[in-house]
Amino acid sequence: MTDWSVLGTLRAVPALDRPDLLGEPVAQALKALDPADAALVGVAEIDPALADTAEFCAAYSSPLDGSANCVVVAGRRGEDTRYAASLVLATTRADVNGLVRKRLNARKASFAPMDDAVARSGMEYGGVTPVGLPEDWPVLVDAAVAAAPAVVIGSGIRGSKLALPGELAARLPRAEVIEGLAR
Repeated sequence: MTDWSVLGTLRAVPALDRPDLLGEPVAQALKALDPADAALVGVAEIDPALADTAEFCAAYSSPLDGSANCVVVAGRRGEDTRYAASLVLATTRADVNGLVRKRLNARKASFAPMDDAVARSGMEYGGVTPVGLPEDWPVLVDAAVAAAPAVVIGSGIRGSKLALPGELAARLPRAEVIEGLAR
């Protein structure tokens, strides 16, 4: 069994044992993983009002440096808009206008509007996660996340959180580990 202690006072169970605690795209993506990898992902139910990182960490004694935020970025070049997800530790910020913009080959990059991110990902705001994102989105993972023994991420809904090894986050479909993605 994996060490899910990064979830603080919460009790986690294997994520696929509780599909009711997963957004639909997340459940489908976890089912598509190698069963040994899927078994490394734990899920714990939370109060949806505490889904934002700072509130979650304070309420459940989860270390802030053990949480990773998934940021949806929209990059534009002319009329073309491309999307990517950036996964960085909660104690850092993604280099949206530098590395992410260049990776998307965009002139401008910014956080995707909330309504856009929710509609395109099929996940709830505050629960967006790199697991189960659209197939044409690169998943940019900061090297510090990949090196973490475990991280807490969203589950696709506000009512739960996932815990998984950082190295598994780095091996998710379309994931690219990028040194210096976070500042």
